[in-house]
Amino acid sequence: MDIHPTAIIHKKAQIADNVKIGPYTCVGANVKIAKGCDIGAHCVLDGYAEIGENCKFFTGAIIGSIPQDLKFKGEKTGLKIGNNNTIREYVTINTGTSANGNTIIGNNNLLMAYSHVAHDCKVGNDCIVANSGTLAGFVTLEDKVVIGGLVAVHQFVRVGTLSIVGGCSKVVQDIPPYSTCDGHPTKVYGLNLVGLRRCGVSKQVISNLKHAFKILFFSELSFKHAIEQIQKEIPGCKEISYLIDFVKTSKRGICR
Repeated sequence: MDIHPTAIIHKKAQIADNVKIGPYTCVGANVKIAKGCDIGAHCVLDGYAEIGENCKFFTGAIIGSIPQDLKFKGEKTGLKIGNNNTIREYVTINTGTSANGNTIIGNNNLLMAYSHVAHDCKVGNDCIVANSGTLAGFVTLEDKVVIGGLVAVHQFVRVGTLSIVGGCSKVVQDIPPYSTCDGHPTKVYGLNLVGLRRCGVSKQVISNLKHAFKILFFSELSFKHAIEQIQKEIPGCKEISYLIDFVKTSKRGICR
């Protein structure tokens, strides 16, 4: 381990041999840090936090603090962070509550400066939350989501895979997968074409998704009738099936 002499590390903390810890950083008793992690100066890692391999924390990150939820009464709850995540300056990530247990961060995510992940959130893989992006409690980000700067996401909202939300947006309903959204509140403006192409989605599937989006979000049909029309007119594929299932299972409603 490469630990700066000013760092304060609890003797019960579990830290892999090749972890780096910078000046004035504090690590609590119940923290577990896997190999290859690099923790900068003035960070605080506390609570029942488990951190995967090769994660990098920049100055002032506060990880594993208790939830900002008045219902929380000190229960044993946790935070699980996967591998290869980059946590930039002054990011805050809270542990879960008794209702769920854990806040979960997947792999290969980038949380930019001052972003916040509240209690019981689930962040998938390969996501980006830009500066001062805020996820309220029980928010779910699926894989490959991009949240713009200064975006506020309401509690219990689900943000679908390969979607992108423009900066300064107010997100109060579920964001459909593969979409580009923006506004106060957010509205669907079309497909995330750049993301789809980068992921190697075929031209035919993108064309099918464009057709489906026109029916779902830019017609006057109810979602029920729009889904029926999509199933009649558009050849089946996993992306179309997932889009339909996402809409059907939404609990907060879908932005249109």
